[in-house]
Amino acid sequence: MSLIYSFDPIEDEYAETLILGSIPGQASLAAGQYYAHNRNAFWLIISNVLQIDPAAPYETKVQALKSARIALWDVLQSCKRTGSLDAGIETGTLMTNDFRTFFQTHKKIKRVFFNGAKAETCFNQHILRHTKLHSISFTRLPSTSPANAAISFAHKLAAWRLILDD
Repeated sequence: MSLIYSFDPIEDEYAETLILGSIPGQASLAAGQYYAHNRNAFWLIISNVLQIDPAAPYETKVQALKSARIALWDVLQSCKRTGSLDAGIETGTLMTNDFRTFFQTHKKIKRVFFNGAKAETCFNQHILRHTKLHSISFTRLPSTSPANAAISFAHKLAAWRLILDD
C-alpha cells in the first residue's frame, strides 16, 4: 500500500467559508478532481445549494464555489488507505495539511464545515488542539459519500443548505 495525496485547495482570497473532507477517494485521485465518484452527492448538493446546473463542467462548479466565497480542501495531506473509505485509513500514516498557514493567509474564513465525521475527527485531533481559531465556527455536515446511504439525499441537502447561512 502506497501513500495517497490530497489536492491543492480550491480557494481565493475572498473565501469566508471552508468545506473540509478527509482525503480524496480512488475515483477522485484518478480524475484529479474533488468528489469525482459518480455516486458521491457533493457536487449535486452544491449545484442545488448554489443554483447551478449539476451537469456543468468541473471548472464551472469550482468557479461557482469561489463566487460564493467557499473554499474546499481536505484535512489530510497524505496517508495510506485501503480502498476509498475513511475506515481504511491507517491512522499512523496520516499527515495533515498546513492549516496554520492557510488560516493566516485566509483571514476572512469565519466558518468551517466538515463533510462527515472523519474530517471533523482528524481536524479536531490534529489541528484544532494546536491552532488558535477562536473566531471561527465549526459544523459537521452529513457525509456526501455513497457509503453514507443511511441518510437520504433530501436530508443531506437540507443540512448542507447551512453553508449559505450567515
